[in-house]
Amino acid sequence: MSNKKNILYVQTSDMPERQYSPLVLAQTAKAMDIDATVYYLGLGLKILLPGEAEKIKLGNFPSVKEIIDQTLKMGIEILVCEASKQMLGWQNIKLIPGVKIVGAATLNDLALDADTTMWF
Repeated sequence: MSNKKNILYVQTSDMPERQYSPLVLAQTAKAMDIDATVYYLGLGLKILLPGEAEKIKLGNFPSVKEIIDQTLKMGIEILVCEASKQMLGWQNIKLIPGVKIVGAATLNDLALDADTTMWF
């Protein structure tokens, strides 16, 4: 068992101003040699539809799509709740490349294993 710390960031919102924090914090954690995972749940999934993250660019920050791409490039997993996809009626909807669809129980396992969990 590793003694390395890990943080779970859970994104539940589709509000533009709430998109940056979990991704930037996950990147920061990785730079600090802390394992990080970002888990999208509920309405947060809307941002992961092709073309949506490109539309969000606040202040001097890059677009949310650019931040997502950088997060994935750094090796940080972005997980998506399968039950949320079903709740939204998106069984046949494709999300952006690089995200991984997982079962709802995965969130419970991740939360139990994380040193801390942050919700957005």
